[in-house]
Amino acid sequence: MTTTEQLSALSSILTQSGLHSLFQPIISLSERRILGYEALTRGPSNSPLHSPIALFAVARQAGRLSELEIACRQSACRRFNEQQLPGKLFLNVSPESLLEAAHQPGRTLQLLQDFGIPPSQVVIELTEQTPIDDFQLLQTALHHYRAMGFSIALDDLGAGYSSLRLWSELRPDYVKIDRHFIDGIHQDALKREFVGSILQIAKASRAQVIAEGIELPEELAVLTEMGVDLVQGYLLGRPQEHPPRDARALMPKHDSSSVALNDEGSDLSALLNDQPAVPRDTPTATVLEAFRRQANLNSLAVLDEQGQPCGIVHRHSLSDALLKPFATDLFARKPISRLMNDDFLAVEMSQSLQQVSRLITSRARQRIEEDFIITLNGGYLGLGRVIDVLKLITELKIQQARYANPLTLLPGNVPIQQCLTRLLQQGRESVICYVDIDSFKPFNDIYGYGRGDEVLLCLAQCLNERVDPTRDFVGHIGGDDFLLVLGPEDWRKRLNQLLDDFQSQCRRFYRPEHLEAGCFIAPNRQGVRQEFPLLSLSIGVVHLHPEACAQLDASQLAEMASQAKHHAKNVPGYSVHVIDSLTATDIHQSQLIGQR
Repeated sequence: MTTTEQLSALSSILTQSGLHSLFQPIISLSERRILGYEALTRGPSNSPLHSPIALFAVARQAGRLSELEIACRQSACRRFNEQQLPGKLFLNVSPESLLEAAHQPGRTLQLLQDFGIPPSQVVIELTEQTPIDDFQLLQTALHHYRAMGFSIALDDLGAGYSSLRLWSELRPDYVKIDRHFIDGIHQDALKREFVGSILQIAKASRAQVIAEGIELPEELAVLTEMGVDLVQGYLLGRPQEHPPRDARALMPKHDSSSVALNDEGSDLSALLNDQPAVPRDTPTATVLEAFRRQANLNSLAVLDEQGQPCGIVHRHSLSDALLKPFATDLFARKPISRLMNDDFLAVEMSQSLQQVSRLITSRARQRIEEDFIITLNGGYLGLGRVIDVLKLITELKIQQARYANPLTLLPGNVPIQQCLTRLLQQGRESVICYVDIDSFKPFNDIYGYGRGDEVLLCLAQCLNERVDPTRDFVGHIGGDDFLLVLGPEDWRKRLNQLLDDFQSQCRRFYRPEHLEAGCFIAPNRQGVRQEFPLLSLSIGVVHLHPEACAQLDASQLAEMASQAKHHAKNVPGYSVHVIDSLTATDIHQSQLIGQR
């Protein structure tokens, strides 16, 4: 297609209103509701400019970017209003269009007024495609938007030319992490570190983080575990002309077996307060009377017609609302849905204490004296108190510190035993790996314990980089012995990668002559000088099947892993020895059959 034809197609689209608006939901996991929708634009289906990439590239080339974006906003606002979609409307705006001479200040506000959408319901989402030269002018333009009541979001954080500077300069209300850092995050420790850093910065800057581009349940599980509350992606809903309105139908059902193995406590039983709830059409006077009768009642959950939470009423909020002149008389007979707070935290009973704690800390609006809702399969179960979560988390951190290895800070023997117990209780197919460093004692003898500690820290780091924090577990038994629990899918590949990482990282610890020779000489356990190969790993593996879980306890499982490790140690160099739990338990616990 020639440039002339492209420009002609663009003109035709703009003059004939040939744009189509699609909407992709952005979901709040803690509130189990749709926060809003991102409006996405497509050209006519039969046009070479159907793709937004081609469409906007031609508009940019023609100097008509601002004109195209206004047309996109007009189409999005019209369709959003026609469908009466709930929540916020996220409108994409490129910073360069705000800096164009053709940009018309106030045009977006006029569009919203035409379609009856308040500015407070709209988020201006900055999408950076080209370098920004004039930050001051951009800041002025965005200040103009903020003054009118719009919120600001920064899109594709980590992908733009100056996205971190934009964050610092503009202080957006929302930050959307580029999908590159979400793709495969469950298998990439570096991506998890990046997202973790973003969450810390967001907390300091009071911005809400949105993870976009989520396509796999494993990615969502990791992000949930890390405390990301706002999510978007094909897993939860594709862009559609008529998008879904019920977030609960879009969210994957919570699987108790997905609880991280290093999470203490398998559910929220210790937090549950069995408090009654009220239907949404309950008169406000009835709710007020319930608070008067029970002095220790802080909150009441509000349920919809299906018995699922749709809001919460806090004592202090209701009191504040009714303190206004004539408010009690005005609202007494009105349904409590008029005064309830629909911005609430709801968590599943099967979620872990750590997951709930991260959700609470990710919500800047959650007050310490407020309650949150606990559900079972989406249905109301009771209430929990934020202060109780904080107390239990503090106790848990103290306990974890008590049982952690003092060098690597990995969970020690008590948490390892608890992990194996949970594994058996869940009946989860897993691979338990007992990892031991070959030639570690003679290495210590000639290099010293300080260098030996560096090797242990190196292995701990390599192990951490091989685990999916939502499913796997890594612990430090003691000395050069570690325990790793992996999923059954690709464990051999991950163990081979572990060895490669470890041996590569260890090269910096050797003297040049040892590195060149591929070995070193040191006294053996009998005091005789002997040649030892460079550090490697022996790994004993137990393939645990769900059918064997009921026949084993944690001590037996640990013993099987230890015996597998001893078999692996008998083979020089890197070795993996596998015991199948079904075969072993079918024969006899003392007659373990290994499979190398």
